[in-house]
Amino acid sequence: MRRSTAIRTGLSALLLGTCVTVGFVPASASAAPTPTAAPQVSDGLLPAMQRDLGLTKSQAEVRLAAEKTATSIAGKARRAAGSTYGGSWFDPADSRLTVAVTSDQQADAVRATGADVQRVTYSAKQLDAAKNRIDALDAPAGVSSWHVDPRTNQVVVNVVTARKNDAKVRAFVESARKTGPVTVKETAQAPRTFAAGTVGGDPYYTGNVRCSIGFSVNGGFVSAGHCASPGAAVTGWDGSQIGNFQGQSFPGDDYSWVSVGNGWWTEPVVLGWGAIPDQLVHGSAEAPIGASICRSGSTSGWHCGNVLATNETVNYAEGAVYEMTGTSVCAEPGDSGGSFISGDQAQGVTSGGFGDCTSGGQTWHQPVNEILNRFGLTLTTA
Repeated sequence: MRRSTAIRTGLSALLLGTCVTVGFVPASASAAPTPTAAPQVSDGLLPAMQRDLGLTKSQAEVRLAAEKTATSIAGKARRAAGSTYGGSWFDPADSRLTVAVTSDQQADAVRATGADVQRVTYSAKQLDAAKNRIDALDAPAGVSSWHVDPRTNQVVVNVVTARKNDAKVRAFVESARKTGPVTVKETAQAPRTFAAGTVGGDPYYTGNVRCSIGFSVNGGFVSAGHCASPGAAVTGWDGSQIGNFQGQSFPGDDYSWVSVGNGWWTEPVVLGWGAIPDQLVHGSAEAPIGASICRSGSTSGWHCGNVLATNETVNYAEGAVYEMTGTSVCAEPGDSGGSFISGDQAQGVTSGGFGDCTSGGQTWHQPVNEILNRFGLTLTTA
């Protein structure tokens, strides 16, 4: 829907596999994490989580608070694990952060941070090294993506079911298995980017391509890289000029930043498109695997799901994109570049995926902190 000038003005007042042995290290010595204050989110986030995650309002509130606590202790737990660190994830069932370790030596130190501990065979460094070796391979179209899964202590390679017996896919999988602990899973569809031709809505345009704004930064906003090339002019929902693409990368990465001027301004919010109130952005702490996450896009609006994987390589037809975050959130053409947000923390910009918001699907986003660091930008926060 086209947002009125009155709604836009209102934003100022408001200021998106090889098997291994895995076992739990007894958690009896695990310290209870210090509760973290509930995240400052607009009420509209809760209905979206209720709709897409099947939660009650109180369950959504409890989950957001638990995820904020998990996020706050994740860095300390990783430092405590040291070289034994094997990854971490959040479990919605018990609202706990679990940290994988390759040795009992650091287990008590990890528990002292408030995290649970699981003993694994391979460290995160070993898994990342295996994934990096896969990154160097030439992936055919039938290979969808690959990522490190700390819960199974494996590198997961996803192949499209209909293409799994292609000679090139079989050869890729054979080579991937030689890199380290690898398991192969099937997926129904191949990922695609979510840019679209010009259609109605409240987007930004580059020529006849429509994409979605990600997050406000000093001097502009960040979005997806596949939407345009550096220097391309950008117009807004009303046809007026916003600015130009100042930096862009795709494939390899999928990010960009656009300058804002000509009477446009930036706000520390993620748009609700009239369906829910706009969401405040207070920071960009990375949510752990298993945490809830929501997305805002100019085609499909607000949808929520869970973080499935981090540091995932996604193999589009245009080429591989690295260090992506996989989610169970749906998206549709035109949503590219849109905001991924967990609680009140910016997570990334929509890159691509498969499926849609009628039948469901999966999406990936480019983490926002990587974009900020790449271009020396500062996230605009409330």
